[in-house]
Amino acid sequence: MSSAEPAGGIQVRNLRFSYGERPVLAGVDLSVRPGEIVGLLGPNGSGKSTLVKVLSGVLRPYEGSATLAGRELKDMATRDVARTLAVVPQEPVFGFSFNALEVVLMGRHPHLAGLAFESESDIAKARTALQRCGALEFAHRPVLELSAGERQRVVAARALAQEPDFLLLDEPSSFMDIRHQVELYDLIRDQSDNEATGVMAVLHDLNIAAEYCDRIYLLKEGRILASGPTAEVFTYANLKATFDTDVYVDVNALTGRMLVVPLSQRRKPR
Repeated sequence: MSSAEPAGGIQVRNLRFSYGERPVLAGVDLSVRPGEIVGLLGPNGSGKSTLVKVLSGVLRPYEGSATLAGRELKDMATRDVARTLAVVPQEPVFGFSFNALEVVLMGRHPHLAGLAFESESDIAKARTALQRCGALEFAHRPVLELSAGERQRVVAARALAQEPDFLLLDEPSSFMDIRHQVELYDLIRDQSDNEATGVMAVLHDLNIAAEYCDRIYLLKEGRILASGPTAEVFTYANLKATFDTDVYVDVNALTGRMLVVPLSQRRKPR
């Protein structure tokens, strides 16, 4: 990573993390600039979700450096991290049957003073976030009664209501149908472009990554195998080395973006 990288983003240098004696991240270098979407891709168990948890302050301590808007993450209070960065997990957990509006209002808590209650302004921001995510109709429904995809939309709204400078997305649309996936990523693209929000998205769908990500990091066994602009990283050699499977890579004639098609191992070459 160049020393010329701007200090206002997320900067990760030689990041290492282990669960006990088992290393999971082994010297990761990565950056996320304001106003861009960065994709983090790799096979199961490569360390993607662990990296998200380190950057969100859930997992400590770590070795190496991870800075958020120029401040070392390990030195930041949890509230300060939450004012700057919001996380959309793959499988949100709700301890109680809050309704959707109450869940989204939790995104306003980092901005409240002490034990203060949410203001009318906070409620308006929460409702706007629900509307942007196509979930306003669920505002007064218990989240435990919603489908998995509907809950993901509510959690995305919570992250937007938090008004963060950065979003960390961990497979945020894994339970959504194709329409709601496109709507979510269009919304994230607009948020990045219009609000200069920096986004790091853990994704398994290579074609979603190709359509929406400005840059890509390929992670395998806790190490970055390749990084750079999406069109440069999405090559047969890089994807084969990362995922240990054959793919067909071309340019989508309709969009001009990369197109990746997994090839069955049963199919014989012509």
